[in-house]
This record gives sequence, C-alpha cells and structure tokens, in this order.
Amino acid sequence: MTMKSSNNIWIRRQQCPCGDWKCYVKYEGDDQTLISSQLIKNETASTSSSSEAVFMPYVGQIFKSDDDAFEYYSNFARKNGFSIRKARSTESQNLGIYRRDFVCYRSGFNQPRKKANVEHPRDRKSVRCGCDAKLYLTKEIVNGLTQWYVSQFSNVHNHELLEDDQVRLLPAYRKIQEADQERILLLSKAGFPVNRIVKLLELEKGVQPGQLPFIEKDVRNFVRTCKKTVQDNDALLTEKRENDTMDLLEACKAMAERDSNFVYDYTTDENSKVENISWSYADSVRASTIFGDVVTFDTTYRSITYGLLLGVWFGIDNHGKPMFLGCVLLQDESSNSFTWALQTFLRFMRGRCPQTILTDIDSSLRDAIARELPNTKHVICSWHVLSKLSSWFSLPLGSQYEEFKAEFDMLFHLEGVEEFEHQWNHLVARFGLDSDKHIALLFSYRTAWPFSYIRGYFLARSMTAEFYQSLDAFLKRILSGQTCLQLFFDQVCWLGMKEKFSFLLMILQFKHILNICFWQVGFAADLRNQSREGLQYMHLKTCLPIEENARNVLTPYAFNALQHEIVLSMQYATTELANGSYLVRHYKKMDGEYLVIWLPQDEQIHCSCKEFEHSGILCRHCLRVLTVKNYFEIPDKYVLFRWRLESSLVPVEDQNGQCSSDECAQVFHSLAETLLTESLFTKERFNYVHKELTRLLEHVREMPVCNEFVLNMAPNNISES
Repeated sequence: MTMKSSNNIWIRRQQCPCGDWKCYVKYEGDDQTLISSQLIKNETASTSSSSEAVFMPYVGQIFKSDDDAFEYYSNFARKNGFSIRKARSTESQNLGIYRRDFVCYRSGFNQPRKKANVEHPRDRKSVRCGCDAKLYLTKEIVNGLTQWYVSQFSNVHNHELLEDDQVRLLPAYRKIQEADQERILLLSKAGFPVNRIVKLLELEKGVQPGQLPFIEKDVRNFVRTCKKTVQDNDALLTEKRENDTMDLLEACKAMAERDSNFVYDYTTDENSKVENISWSYADSVRASTIFGDVVTFDTTYRSITYGLLLGVWFGIDNHGKPMFLGCVLLQDESSNSFTWALQTFLRFMRGRCPQTILTDIDSSLRDAIARELPNTKHVICSWHVLSKLSSWFSLPLGSQYEEFKAEFDMLFHLEGVEEFEHQWNHLVARFGLDSDKHIALLFSYRTAWPFSYIRGYFLARSMTAEFYQSLDAFLKRILSGQTCLQLFFDQVCWLGMKEKFSFLLMILQFKHILNICFWQVGFAADLRNQSREGLQYMHLKTCLPIEENARNVLTPYAFNALQHEIVLSMQYATTELANGSYLVRHYKKMDGEYLVIWLPQDEQIHCSCKEFEHSGILCRHCLRVLTVKNYFEIPDKYVLFRWRLESSLVPVEDQNGQCSSDECAQVFHSLAETLLTESLFTKERFNYVHKELTRLLEHVREMPVCNEFVLNMAPNNISES
C-alpha cells in the first residue's frame, strides 16, 4: 500500500486537562474536526449516497452498468437487514461478460477445507445457510447502447434479517474510508493505541461510542497490515516536518528583510532542527501599546501532521473585534515550552505586560504564567469551561445533566465569593460529585473563572460570545486545508493584510487618514459638519446630555455598551448616605442594592458591582449618581482611551496631537461614507470606485514617508466576514 502525502491536519486539543490519558474532551457544537475541505467533501459524499430512497428491485429494471446495479442492490440490502456478494458471472466472445449474479451473503454452503497442520486449528462456524435471495443481471445492447436489466429477482430469505444497528456491523459495510485510513495511520505513527484511535475518531465525528462504520477489530487489522507503511510514513513525516519548519523559518527571514519591524524567534534541538518558532508583525506590536492591556492566548488547535501546538495571541480593539498580536508553534505542551513562548511574546511587545491574560485550563501554562507574568491576572475563558461540561458530566449525571448545567450557569454568575463557595458545596453534594476528578479540577482553578472571583479584573469585554465567535472564525479560516507550514504562515499574513484594507469598501473601521492637503483645499469645515451628520446612525435613546456626549467620543461598539447602561440607569433609585455615598437599587428591588462611593473633590466614583474595573465601561449605578449630580458629561478619566474613536487613528507610539488627528479622522470618515453611499447606486459606480481606490492605495504606498505628517496604521483588526 502506498501512502499519499498528507495535508496538514489541525484538530482541537482533546486531551482532558485533568491529566488522565484515557479522558478526552468533546466540545459542544463542534462535531467535526478542522481538516481539509477535500476530506470533508469525501465524507459527505459517502454518507449522502446511502441516505437516498431505495425501492425493492424488480424484474425488468434497467441499469446503465452492472456496478450501478450492485450499488443499488447493496443499498437495498443494507436498509433491509442483510448484505450481498458477487457470485458467478458468465462471459461470451462477442458480448464479454453478459450475466452477473448477486446473492445474499448467506447464500450457498461453505465447502469444508483441509485443516492446517497446527495443534489447535480455529474452527469457525460458517454464516452461509443456503439462502435463496438473489438478483441476476443480463446485458443487452439497445440502439447501440449497452444496458443491464434484472432477469431474476427473489427477496425470500431463510434466516432472520438484522436490525439497523446490527446490519452496519456486517463485514460488507465495515469499510474504513480513505480519509479515516489516513487519520488512523497518523495517529498510529504518533503512538496512539488502537482503542484510543477509535475513541478519538468517535469524538471527531461526533458519534456515540460504537457507532463508527467500522469496529476496533477492523482498525487493529488495518494497522497490522499497514505496519510497514506506518514505519515508512513515519520517516516521511519526520522529513516533511523538518523541511517545512525550515521553509517556515526562511519565510520569516524573508519577511524580516522586507519589513525591518517584523519580529520572529525560534529554538533548535540538539540536532540543530527547528523546535519552536514564533512571530509577530509591526502593526501588532504598535497596536499592543493601546490594546495589549487584555490578551487572549488561544491554544485550542494542534497539528497532528507535524506534532506542533498552535498558540495565537489576540487583543480586543475599540470596536470589540479580535486583533492578531502574535503566533507560536510549540514542540510540546510542557511548562518550559510555554515559558519560552511567553518570554518571546513579551520581548516582541517590548516588555509591556498585559493587565490580564485569558487562556484555557492547563496546569503547565498556569505555572509558566505565574513565573513570567507575576503581576498579570490569569483568567480561564468562560467558553473553555462551559464547552467541557458535557464531556465531563453528561454521562455520569444522565437525565440530571440539564438541571446541573442550569445550576452551574447560575453559580458561574454569582457576585459574592462566600456565596459562590456555599452554593458550590451545595451543588456538589446535591449531584453526588464529591469524588469527581473534574469537579475537583474546576475547584482548584476557582480563582480564575467564576465571576465572583474575577469581577474586579479588567477584561475589556473579551469574554462576550461575539468576541469568541469572531476569534474562532479567524482561527478556522487560517487552519482550513493548509498543506504545509509556509502556506499557513502566508495565510496568517494574507488574512491580516485583507482585514487592514477592508475599510476601503465596507467602512467598518476608521483606519487611515487622508493626506493633510484636505485642510489646504477648503474642505475641512464642510466635511467636519457632514461627519457629525454621518454619526447619526448611533441613535440616541434618552434625552440625557451624558448620552450625547458619549456618542461623540466613543466608538459605536463602546457607545452601544454604555448606552445600554444609560437606559437601564433610569430604572434605579438613589439614597444618599451621611458620608456622601449612595445606595442604588432597582425600583422593583429585583437585583439587590449597590454602594456607589462619590468623591467630588477628585471626581472619583466607584461602584460595588465593579463593572468599570471589569470592562472599562461605567455601570448603570454610577451613571445614575452622575445624573443625580447634574453631570452633562462623563468625567474624562472614565472614558478610557482604548474605547475612544481616536484610538483607532492616533499613532499608537506617539499620541501627541490627538485633537488634530480626531478632526482629520472625521474628515476621512465623512468623505468615505459619502463615497460608499454614492457608489452603491449602480454596479458600474461600485466597480469604478473599487478600481480607483485600489489604484489610489497603490500610489499612496509608493509615496515617501514624511515623519511630520505620517500617521501609522492602526491595529490589525479581525472581522467575521
């Protein structure tokens, strides 16, 4: 058997963080592994063909070929509890093979064989019992075309027909598809025993145990037959990995020659082979000065072709979108590897440590973060916890799982630490999980994932469902169907460049500033007025001056979040205390009361809900107090620069001259929005604008950079489109 060259297959990390090698995680809503589109296409084609309606054959039925007839009869047999085999065929000199006989798999009787000269020969009982079910085909030529018709058919069996869950186990239907063969060989090469290979395939395909189209015995026989091939393929994959990692290193070197601000680093083993490699782009480094306060380090995927773990660093920009900060490929998941990755990332970011880092549950990564980022808050992403619940508890809890999940979700959002621990003990006792290893694991990480523990940590709204969906969409785009690491590198680079210039057509982000000459041709005043009108799509929902002020300074994303709090603040009543603080409670007293501390001399305001410390957006309770105090604008210190409009546009390394940059941004935004509106009237207009903008962009790139006027590109944002 010859083994074709493998695609680079990326899979989710499925080894459970509890440390038990027999324990795997199947992620909710992810029933398919991220493999190449061709492999997915092959699996889809094989399953769709068997789901078509198949009726009982009849005498006189015509087929284009004998293979079509066999497939049809085989599908009919499977749906009716038996399988078929090819019996005899009849051949003539003129017509060639002109008759085919297909019979039930239990047709005829087994002929006695000579016993092998061994001490204990195997005496297998034959399944053949003389069943007379059959379909005979005869070939004929009509109008010069060859066709086959059913000349005899019988559906009378002398044995019991099997149920659907049994018939799939017949040898005729236990076939290992080519895609699964490739996966089995790769996993066998990685040292997986057969039972783990079967378990992994079940998890990847999202099927219940024992529901694969083959059984463990088939996998064992296949691996044994292909043992030599596995050994040869092991050498091929080793060579492929060494060559591809060197190609990736050369690609990084070439990029560094073209862009002096591109950064990369790598380590080698004792044989001078590339072991770990990491890289980042100039825009990502610049962006981290504003948006590097909260970093998500995603280690969801690994390549089983290369045996490498993929780690990607993301920030969240002022429009709520994931922002690529860096990438790393690691030899293993040890604490030393994660330590090197974190050290390299900090060096890329010029020593700037994030306030908070979000990761998956991983003891080695936790230890590395504690050593390298001692002043950074470590948070476990909520989706990494919730996505594992089904794998951990659905089986042991059975019908109680949905009730457990609902209570766990309520516990997840509790505000008080003492209340959390009390309710946790109650949850564990109620569902009898005192000795469960996964409950123990979650409790050991309790300071990093429940809201009651992390509500004072700054997360910049990076644990919202929208942010995770955008992040996951980006990862799937860069990991689909890559055949080598260099193509993966190019895909990451290309997607980054694509996102940088998407504003030219979609006007989703405010990225570039037009040349200073706009001010010299008299457009500034008119365009500034037009730009104010252009922002009217952010509708006001109250008559409060605070809302109108916020709309003028915040991005639409941040404004929508604050506007939601402003609207809800009107449902709260305030009670002033003797020390000048306030008790704020909902008028229906549905969510308790909150203490808002107000220090007028410094214009400081603090709420016990800690929403501002958590997201950087003032809470409804503080906004209510500011309204009572007749504030028409939010104090400047509570409008974080990371959420402002100008943070999209101001050079992140030199934030002087923010006012002129803001005015310039308004000019560009208004002009671009008008251009978009006018171009959408006809296809001809759109094509013309697209062509001219592309030409303009190429011309601007060729212009010399003048340090007096240049405004660096803003961070590399990632949209879902």
